[in-house]
Amino acid sequence: MCIRDSYQPDPAAYFAHLRQAPGAILLDSARPGAERGRFDLLSAWPLQQLQAQPDEDGRVFLQRLRAGLAQLGHADLPNGVELPFAGGLIGYLSYDFGRRLEHLPSLAVDDLGLPDAQLGLYAWALVSDHLLGTSQLVFHPSLADDERQRLIRLFQDTTTTTGDFRLLAPMVGDLEPEQYKTAFDQVQRYIQAGDCYQINLTQRFRAPCQGDPWRAYQALRQACPTPFSGYQQLADGSTLLSFSPERFIRVSQGQVETRPIKGTRPRASDPAEDQRNAQELLHSPKDRSENLMIVDLLRNDLGRTCEIGSVRVPELFSLESYPNVHHLVSSITGQLASDKDALDLIGDSFPGGSITGAPKIRAMQIIDELEPARRALYCGSLLYVDVRGEMDSSIAIRSLLIKDGQVSCWGGGAVVADSQWQAEYEESIAKVRVLMQTLQSL
Repeated sequence: MCIRDSYQPDPAAYFAHLRQAPGAILLDSARPGAERGRFDLLSAWPLQQLQAQPDEDGRVFLQRLRAGLAQLGHADLPNGVELPFAGGLIGYLSYDFGRRLEHLPSLAVDDLGLPDAQLGLYAWALVSDHLLGTSQLVFHPSLADDERQRLIRLFQDTTTTTGDFRLLAPMVGDLEPEQYKTAFDQVQRYIQAGDCYQINLTQRFRAPCQGDPWRAYQALRQACPTPFSGYQQLADGSTLLSFSPERFIRVSQGQVETRPIKGTRPRASDPAEDQRNAQELLHSPKDRSENLMIVDLLRNDLGRTCEIGSVRVPELFSLESYPNVHHLVSSITGQLASDKDALDLIGDSFPGGSITGAPKIRAMQIIDELEPARRALYCGSLLYVDVRGEMDSSIAIRSLLIKDGQVSCWGGGAVVADSQWQAEYEESIAKVRVLMQTLQSL
């Protein structure tokens, strides 16, 4: 069942009413004019919170998610209504959920203590369609009428409040340049030895903070609008903020798409210089080879769950530009096999190859050896999976975790044989500079 509400191009007007509610979550296009920025989706008060348990196998957890969807039950939208969600799962998988799917070492320190996965089972959502200019409350048939009426009344109130947010010290990286160079040099030795041909090397930045994370999200959203943004309030008081430009996997009516980003140049205030940067990226043999390596990896990943012969690459080396960087992006598509579902895709493809390197498992082993702390949300995914089998998911780059009075964010990039350590170090900072500067200006 759908109930039309007044259209809001900015979901803040609606989400402010429930952002502190249990299980509050927003999947936010933040670029409503963009091709991949059509829908916003928000909800709260889940029927269940499903969290990965200590030592639980990843595929066992995915089966628990599947059982939750079955318990909620199938639902259809009215004829002619095209919306991405009819009730189901919304939440996150951390990068470290990949440890539950593959055999990896445990060398990197888990100093943030973020659960590897947490998804809620939701019987309603408010969905805004920026193409048609509509906002609609979507109710699963199982949702009680009194709860429907409560939600309708809730969203009729247009008053909003936001607190203050500030850093208590500048954000600083965990690695000194020489420490980064040491890790970079070890990657080069592994490449020369034939262990791998690309590694995504990351560093973390953090600072003490206080205040309302929603204020931070709104400021960052304005500074860095991206089509896979998101905000999730966790039960322990932690908050996830993400401003990702990258789709991981989308499933719609059995059609599968992944859109890896590999290749980056900074934006410039001078239009001529900015255009030169974009053209340099488009025609860079190094960046094109990096991208192609990951396209091949993801063709293989999708091939594990898609119909044989259905995997295609309809888009190769496209330019996408954001406020802080230009990116090189490709698209890989396929047809989901008849005996597989969206959660099988997650099990066979997570984490996304664009943020590991290649070959994937060896790359993840090297990452665990060389990065001193676990990545937590960074390079994981914010996602929904609905009761019809529809799914969309991000690669959680440009993401922050606010937990225990500290804000953390991460920046990284691909290291290949002809990479230069200084350039890679600067790129890892450039990717999150706008986030850090925005927080420091509050």
